Formats: sequence, C-alpha cells, structure tokens
Amino acid sequence: MRSKKTSLGKGLSSILGNNILVEKKDSLNTNIKQIELSKIQLNPFQPRKNFDLEKLNELAISIEQLGVIQPITVRKMNNDEYQLISGERRLRASKIAEFKNIPAFIRVANDKEMLEMALVENIQREDLNPIEIALSYKRLISEVKLTQEQCSERVGKNRSTVTNFLRLLKLPSEIQKGLKEKLISNGHARALLAVNNKNSQINIYHDIINFGYSVREVEQISKDFSEREYFRISKKIKKTNLTNLSFSQQKIIHEISRKISQNVEVKRNKNGTGKILIQFNNDTELNDILNSIN
Repeated sequence: MRSKKTSLGKGLSSILGNNILVEKKDSLNTNIKQIELSKIQLNPFQPRKNFDLEKLNELAISIEQLGVIQPITVRKMNNDEYQLISGERRLRASKIAEFKNIPAFIRVANDKEMLEMALVENIQREDLNPIEIALSYKRLISEVKLTQEQCSERVGKNRSTVTNFLRLLKLPSEIQKGLKEKLISNGHARALLAVNNKNSQINIYHDIINFGYSVREVEQISKDFSEREYFRISKKIKKTNLTNLSFSQQKIIHEISRKISQNVEVKRNKNGTGKILIQFNNDTELNDILNSIN
C-alpha cells in the first residue's frame, strides 16, 4: 500500500450551507479536521442501503492515489466519537484503502437536520433511479416536515419537478419495479399516469416491454385509454406477428382482438401481401366472432 496523502477539496458547503463548527484549526483549511476512521459511527438516517462493491473498490483505488478530495461531514457525539452525516461511500472506500484518518467537516445537527442533510445529498447523486429520487422527496416532506415548495428549494429543483417525481409513487408496485430496473423510462412511466385504471396501466406496461413502444406512442395509448380499459395484447398476439406493422396498425389489431376476445394473427409477406387469421375452437366461438364483427 503506497503512502497516503490527503488532498483537501471544497466539501459539501454548496449543499449543506456554511454553518460549520470548527473544532480545531488546520493550517490548510480552518473548516476541516482529520478524524480517525475508528471513531466515526455510520449515519442511522442514511437513505441509501445498497453500495456497489466494485465501485467502492474503484473509489478506494482513487483515494489511495489522490486522497479524499471531498471531506465527509460528521457531528460530534460523546466521548470523542463522531457520527457520519454524509459521505458514507468515501468513508467505506477509505477503510478499504486502509486509511486511518479522513478529512471531515464537523457540524452541529440534531436528528431531523441529519436526516435532511443525508436525504439532500442522496438526491444530488447522478446514479439514482426515478423511484429512489421520488422516495427521497417523500421522506423530506413527510419526515422532515417540508412543503413541496420548501423541498424544491432544498434540492435546487422546480416545484413541478418534485411533484412529477412524487406522482410516480402512485403507479402500481410492478411498474415502479420496472422503472427501477430500467425496463421502461421515466417518460413511459409519466405517460402511464394519464391512465386511470390500474389494470390498464399494468397491461400497457407489459406491452411497452414486449413491443418496444416509444414514449410518444405510450402517450397516445394513454390518451386513448385514459377512461376505458386496455387489454394486454402481448398475451394474445406474439411479438413476431406485429413486428412489420406500423403503430397505428398495431392499435387496430389490438382493438379487433379486444372486441372479439380471440387471438388475431397477422401474416405478412415481403411484397406487402398477407393474411389476418382469427382462431376459433368450435361453432360457438365462431358465431361469437361473427356477431362481434357484425
């Protein structure tokens, strides 16, 4: 392990403000103190629960070479102990790099302020998915007792941005999970909010995944089915049946399938000719189909 030289940076003052308690002056920066890693407790209010080990190791290598550029933030506890407010990735990576000390801002903060600072720093991260951001906004509002306007001021976002993220939490859990796993985009999810029926939202969600609908296409579907039920076509129509059809043609096939409650198969040749096949199992189903068409 090479020698450890710490390079001191600007810290989190741009996010957390300048109300910093200086416990001991440093010749390089009067706002920073070197603290033993063994004396720092983790933040019990940390909203982030999962840390990517591979990325932590990459950060540890960077810290080993350059030092901790951005100090962590802590508050003073009893018996010369400290509690982390923000910077858990840097703290964990410093331990991996086998550092003994880490530069830290020391702040006076109660539990509510600690939660607020941890949430605000968490929101500033670039790798959050939309649901994680929405949940952080929700905690700022419900646990820190902020209004949406105050929340938007804390994180430097427009109030409408905060509102739009919070609305994502109204979607069914299955769709929220798909958004977290990047099966659909934030634009797809926001378009689904225009659909009032939860089952329709889920059915459209599955068809987005199976047929690769664009955000514009989902916006049109959501507009068409905002007040009426949407039946999932990816259950009845194989993806290969629709790959050569335009979006408007797919919508018509969907309407036919929904109306007759039967599988509709489209076979199309390269020259443009083809067939539309409607399957039935008995005379009763055939009569039902004919009556529906009539």
